[in-house]
Amino acid sequence: MAFTLSLLLFFLLVRFVLPQVLRAVLGSFVRQQVHKAQQGGFYAPPGAGPGGRQAPPQEPATRPGQVRVEYVPPTATGERKHEFRGGEYVDYEEVK
Repeated sequence: MAFTLSLLLFFLLVRFVLPQVLRAVLGSFVRQQVHKAQQGGFYAPPGAGPGGRQAPPQEPATRPGQVRVEYVPPTATGERKHEFRGGEYVDYEEVK
């Protein structure tokens, strides 16, 4: 009888109390981290401005309608040695 009561009590704690406790603990942890981030408490890289934030990089001004390409892939230097010029014709017979 004592075993079943203790087992029932354990399941009730796990089902109802534990989620509330975890929610409170994790909520306070998240609030602390957000507060630290707003105050600049995280590692600030060199050149970072006030509050640990880096200034956005300056982009060159472009006129409307212009396209700016940030990355151009390298071109192939050598030609293809064996270009595909098509396959050979294979005659087939339809089987019904």
